[in-house]
Amino acid sequence: MAVKVWFLALFMVALLSCGESKYIVYNTTSTIVPGKINVHLVPHTHDDVGWLKTIDQYYVGSNNSIQAFFQRWWDEQSEAVKSTVKHLVSSGQLELINGGICMHDEAATHYIDMIDQTTLGHRFIKAEFNVTPRIGWQIDPFGHSAVQAYLLGAEVGFDSFFFGRIDYQDRAKRKNEKTLEVVWRGSKSLGSSSQIFAGAFPENYEPPSNFYYEVNGDSDSPIVQDNTNLFDYNVPERVNEFVAAAISQANITRTNHVMWTMGTDFQYQYAHTWFRQLDKFIHYVNQDGRVNALYSTPSIYTDAKHATDESWPLKSDDYFPYADRINAYWTGYFTSRPALKGYVRATGGYYLAARQLEFFKGKNKAGPTTDYLADALAIAQHHDAVSGTSKQHVADDYAKRIAIGYAEAEQVCPLLNISYCPPSEADLSKGKNLVIVVYNPLGLKREDVVKIPIADENVVVRDFRGREIESQVIPLLLASVATRNYHAKVYLGKYPKVTPNYWLAFSATVPPLGFSTYIVSGAKRAAGASEKEIVYVSDRSQNHTIKVGPGSLQLVYSGKDGKLKKYINRRSSVEESVGQSFGYYSGDDGSVDFQASGAYIFRPNLTYPIKSEQQVPLTVFRGPILDEVHQRVNSWIYQVTRVYKEKDHAEFEFTIGPIPIDDGIGKEIITKISSSLKSNKKFYTDSNGRDFIERIRDYRKDWKLEVNQPVAGNYYPINLGIYTKDTRSELSLLVDRAVGGSSIVDGQLELMLHRRLIQDDGRGVAEALNETVCITEKKCQGLTVVGKYYLRIDPLGEGAKWRRSYGQELYSPFLLAFAEQDGHNWISSHVPTFYGTSPSYALPDNIAILTLQELEDGEVLFRLAHLYEDGEDKDLSLTASVELKKVFTNKKIKGITETSLSANQERAEMEKKRLVWKVEGSSEEPKVTRGGPVDPTKLIVELAPMEIRTFIISFYS
Repeated sequence: MAVKVWFLALFMVALLSCGESKYIVYNTTSTIVPGKINVHLVPHTHDDVGWLKTIDQYYVGSNNSIQAFFQRWWDEQSEAVKSTVKHLVSSGQLELINGGICMHDEAATHYIDMIDQTTLGHRFIKAEFNVTPRIGWQIDPFGHSAVQAYLLGAEVGFDSFFFGRIDYQDRAKRKNEKTLEVVWRGSKSLGSSSQIFAGAFPENYEPPSNFYYEVNGDSDSPIVQDNTNLFDYNVPERVNEFVAAAISQANITRTNHVMWTMGTDFQYQYAHTWFRQLDKFIHYVNQDGRVNALYSTPSIYTDAKHATDESWPLKSDDYFPYADRINAYWTGYFTSRPALKGYVRATGGYYLAARQLEFFKGKNKAGPTTDYLADALAIAQHHDAVSGTSKQHVADDYAKRIAIGYAEAEQVCPLLNISYCPPSEADLSKGKNLVIVVYNPLGLKREDVVKIPIADENVVVRDFRGREIESQVIPLLLASVATRNYHAKVYLGKYPKVTPNYWLAFSATVPPLGFSTYIVSGAKRAAGASEKEIVYVSDRSQNHTIKVGPGSLQLVYSGKDGKLKKYINRRSSVEESVGQSFGYYSGDDGSVDFQASGAYIFRPNLTYPIKSEQQVPLTVFRGPILDEVHQRVNSWIYQVTRVYKEKDHAEFEFTIGPIPIDDGIGKEIITKISSSLKSNKKFYTDSNGRDFIERIRDYRKDWKLEVNQPVAGNYYPINLGIYTKDTRSELSLLVDRAVGGSSIVDGQLELMLHRRLIQDDGRGVAEALNETVCITEKKCQGLTVVGKYYLRIDPLGEGAKWRRSYGQELYSPFLLAFAEQDGHNWISSHVPTFYGTSPSYALPDNIAILTLQELEDGEVLFRLAHLYEDGEDKDLSLTASVELKKVFTNKKIKGITETSLSANQERAEMEKKRLVWKVEGSSEEPKVTRGGPVDPTKLIVELAPMEIRTFIISFYS
């Protein structure tokens, strides 16, 4: 949370300035002077919510009253102090900007999580101070997303957005052309209606050289010595240097306003040393008169820029990837700490569902609630948390906080922990039943396959009406059992007493925002056990093939080498040659130019394919619901590929680790999907799970790229998926967590799945990215990661339906709760099925519920999103409507207010006060479609492509 406190410190300096030589009273009352270069001095500190230390360790550092963690500090203050702070805020002396719980990352974060953490901070500020932040201050994230610009910028009511890190080649060109500051139009669908003024700093977010004044810093910037009786009197020299620096920055900036960011990481621990010098500079520079210096804020600077009536260059797409120098692309962190990234993603979706259940149940202020999980997830969005760029003990702390919040929320709505699930492993042969309650957090009726571990294959599954439904039993592999047992010992302190032998799979059908109940009982199975087929690939002729898939989709494998060869979908008439392989990049050790591959930087040295260490057979399990192909690639990579009867995509589950580093080489593990598509260097990656952006290999739209890292420089962040296409087909991959990926070869997509490195990359964390899991101090092994990605090939123009609909299912999977019951009396004594909406109603296919949350006062925060971009799909890129009376069928709506995205102000009020910026050379663009006002009687919400609408709803009791 960026909280600026320099006005308070300035007031203190004024009281103390009588101690200066000759009792000089410095005149710091200057304001903007027309016709001069105005140097806006913006004192700031940047305090990470965890990085080298945990959030708690940072908070107890020196003089924490003026550092970040404002909400925590605020809760500890007396009413007298709070009253003083509120007065400073109301008078404009203290300004709150950005205002989220943290300064979130922009690469590895999902847009729903970004919205949640920003909303949490904005509503706190609104409740305590009755103000709404209007400036975005994302100064430290390592590259900047289109979603940040339009969604977490314009749509939350910001007038401008400032940041520090853009590619060194891009920065050089922008400085030369005076285009560091732009109007950023981040959404193709929403166009100018959600554009924002955006500024990149000339040199990151630090002061000009020779103007640092931290008391404990290692800078040797000379102070302003204004005592003429001393030999080191230097006012003329220091003023000259100030003016020269101001003119230098003015030469790369449009208008006569420049901003100096006076501070950097963990500054102002003793603010007097800063303000003493800034007072002197303002006083003497303004006496000199060549330029005008003033204390300022980002808001004052923004208003000054707007008042010039300047036309600004237009920026679209994003600022990825980011490199700060040659051979130093910050694209490794797109994948760093994949286990933490997976945990954050899974609990983000869980939190969405838990809030819904909390609403249906009625929020209990005495607890348990989802509030702790909300805080933990908000902190985890920080740009050194989910990014994977903190020290190991800090990453552990983020995970611990999420686990605590998860455990409390679990009491609101228990969730299956698939890695250790004693209820589903119970012995059902003695008349006991396993009850599974399946909750669907989506606004659509949904059918999906549920998989749980069981101890005995002799079970049957019945729905809540008592009808036996089709199920399938699949043997559990010894390799996964060993991984499971090791990690259970690490995290629970004991090995599981029961070892499951099988997976039980069945198809569950669940109403929107509702649940269905299924009963698993011990009984002799009539059918449904998986047929096991072992294919010894070396014993087969070259022409022999293995076809896998019980439905319209089939994967074809070679009987010669066991490799995937073809993708056939009879329903869509797609038949495409396709291959899948693993490989790794060896991490550069930095021995040549001191730039190693590390937590931030991806610096590949050489690429190596990963081949089977010996001829290992394919193991194929076939059944009525799904087929599985098991492949042990080598001793530390195992893959299961699933093809479902009712799904037209393939699911790949990988187990990678421990990655061996005994050879002294760090490794970055990738998977490649190859096809014959003629993609002509083009591919598409999502922006925070929302818009898709076109990428062209070895190309940047904003400048002529000097290609020095042909792999790392073409990597992009992926939160939802990546796809490529040609004139006839689309090849898409979706992911279950944030990863990095690219298309290095035409027709081929690759994902980086895991990283283990042995060198630090020199960006401050001072620790190699070498994650280990230890039972004892002496018994450790490298981290093993289990994850999934999903493959589908569609005719041209038809892939968006799957990417959008299944992408929503990936973020919001079924929520499973379990109970073990004797006899058959569960259904008669419990509600077996529940409809959160009208039983006859479902949301349109292109609309999703992002938020359904009961607030402290009994009102409800309700957020809807259109999932499709304009023109993305011929049927679903259209305006759609939601009938609120049918969504809230069990309640009567009393009032509804549309708000900004972060729910801290009315939407109409936000639109009325937003600054309108001129765009250079802009012609009249087509009017952007938006949903109309909500009629308070009809209560129907319209949403246009890519639109998100947020409401506060009250109900009659």
